[in-house]
Amino acid sequence: MAAERPKLAAITTVYRKHSHTQHIVDRFLEGYGWNGAHHHPPMDLVALYVDQVGRDDLSRDRASRFPQMKIYPTIAEALGCGTGKLAVDGVVIVGEHGNYPKTEKGQVQYPRYRFFEEMLAVFRASGRSVPVFNDKHLSWNWDWAHKMYSSARELGFAFMAGSSLPVTWRIPSIEFPTGSRVREAMCVCYGGVDSYDFHGLETIQCMVERRHGGEAGVKWLQAYRGDTFWDASTEGVWPQDLMNAALCRSHTITPARAGFNDVFPTLKDMRRLVKNPVAYRYEHADGVKCTMLLMNGLVRDFNFAAYIDGVRKPFSTQMYLPMPDGRTTLANFFSPLVNNIEKMFLTGKPTYPVERTLLTTGLTAAGVDSLHAGQVRLETPHLVFQYQPSAESTFWRT
Repeated sequence: MAAERPKLAAITTVYRKHSHTQHIVDRFLEGYGWNGAHHHPPMDLVALYVDQVGRDDLSRDRASRFPQMKIYPTIAEALGCGTGKLAVDGVVIVGEHGNYPKTEKGQVQYPRYRFFEEMLAVFRASGRSVPVFNDKHLSWNWDWAHKMYSSARELGFAFMAGSSLPVTWRIPSIEFPTGSRVREAMCVCYGGVDSYDFHGLETIQCMVERRHGGEAGVKWLQAYRGDTFWDASTEGVWPQDLMNAALCRSHTITPARAGFNDVFPTLKDMRRLVKNPVAYRYEHADGVKCTMLLMNGLVRDFNFAAYIDGVRKPFSTQMYLPMPDGRTTLANFFSPLVNNIEKMFLTGKPTYPVERTLLTTGLTAAGVDSLHAGQVRLETPHLVFQYQPSAESTFWRT
């Protein structure tokens, strides 16, 4: 007798073109390209809750084309499929995009924690729980993020979260050496605060967590912006040659000048090209220092470099994220993310530690706090915790 296919529910903010909901939920409904073939997940997404339905909504179209999926007016009804108790085998939370207020620090108050708490109420009332995936960071509020993590541990369900950056392609396709001794690591990337900064932090963390001893947590962070950024860079607060090693991996670097001479930008060129740079500089409890640089106008990709003891040149690679061009429906880098989610739903075990995303959630919030407080150094004793990476890395090898 064939095993019954797992049933999933999705709890989302909005379902429109190029939203994270479309990128993730469409793959469970439509399938996606994987290993040279079209892959249909061996599970059924049967229930959907959408928090905000606009004129560009796709959920009604999907419900008409995929009759096994029904839309419910509340999270509790979606998780129960109208039965009054938990009736699914896995939950996907996509709390990204939509019209939500911002904090005084500029953080969008996405309702991931509210979604999670309403889901927990169903788990508790039903006397059982199921694996859960939460897209991107856990919450804009650290206390809520930590409570989500603690609740998952209390109830004992598999919990994964995070970004596509740790699981997408790498160019070159190389693994960070497990057990290596790291002195310094950096990501040069682009985007905004409380959004793409999280992706840059995940880029760094999925690599440095593999160092000797595993992750030890972070004891302080300081953010830099604008002129303070340039002053810090000039004064060597972060190493220029490590920055250059990361930039050498970029496919989108803006040429410093036209013609056949050297187009690689000097620090002076970078200052002309990048109008409002942001850096997060932080130190792990075991002394490893890391820097995340948002440099809009210079690059449009995510580039990593690190000093590894015993290796003469910096270790470097790019986390490759080919963006939709306006015609392409889906961003391919969501495929390995969904594939990892599938594995968790099938096995009941996370493919990588949620502690990584707990730490990057806290670092994102600390970066926002430092900027808001005038770019001061903040001690982060709440981020000093240990964990071990997964034995096998999860990046997409092709």
